Amino acid sequence: MNKKLLGLVLSLAVLSLAACGNKTAQAPANVDGDVKVISVAASPVPHAELLNQVVDDMKTLGYDLQVKEFSDYVLPNLAVDQGEVLANFFQHQPYLDDFNAERGTKVVTVGKVHYEPFGVYAGSKKSLELVKGDKIAVPNDVTNEARSLNLLEAAGIIKLKDGAGLTATKLDIVENPYEVEIVELESAQIPRSLDSVAVACMNGNYAMEAGFKVSDALFVEPQDSTAAQTYANILCVKSGNENEKWAKDLLDCLKSKKVKDYIEKTYNKSVIAID
Repeated sequence: MNKKLLGLVLSLAVLSLAACGNKTAQAPANVDGDVKVISVAASPVPHAELLNQVVDDMKTLGYDLQVKEFSDYVLPNLAVDQGEVLANFFQHQPYLDDFNAERGTKVVTVGKVHYEPFGVYAGSKKSLELVKGDKIAVPNDVTNEARSLNLLEAAGIIKLKDGAGLTATKLDIVENPYEVEIVELESAQIPRSLDSVAVACMNGNYAMEAGFKVSDALFVEPQDSTAAQTYANILCVKSGNENEKWAKDLLDCLKSKKVKDYIEKTYNKSVIAID
């Protein structure tokens, strides 16, 4: 009987551990009474840095904010959709819409936080006027490639067919007076590939991680352009969690005067807070 009882206890213990190992982050977990764990996937710069500014503020509200850094644009959305984290902070709405449509994920927006001006940065050529028959690197995801091509059109390097807009690809180039070659690369790879291209269109976060300021760009989106709203960086959660109090509290903290002052002091116009 003792052996049978011991076996039953061990079996229950194994099942309990297995159950704990399979827990997901669909809802905040209670820890030490009323403290709730809020896990957020974020790009290192500036997103994780901004989240780290509000750890204490969230603690005051009863949350344990845990920031998990990701270096790519795919895993953070999968992590939210699969319940591995509660939220993410790294992307803009056009990218999220395209990701959900392509992957069948159900990640939604809680609100806009900031805007990162997109720029054309020097590779082997230090001026756009020197670009002729050269390679130009652009991100290979649909939305950021379109954003790059529209930026190159605004800079006078290419011309896109009418109506190409936010879905433009290099097949939509109708005039190429500088005979440039558009090279599509994964966004995180572009800063490491500058030596192999004349110039490159880079997302603000990857440009900052590589040590660039927006003032270093050869050409940049105007701050008063429609891109400032279209490509605002957003706090995201799994569908159904967007109206949860913890999600609204985190958004409020990220949009606080404290964070806005930090953005203005730290990023030298490479990050623009949104009211």
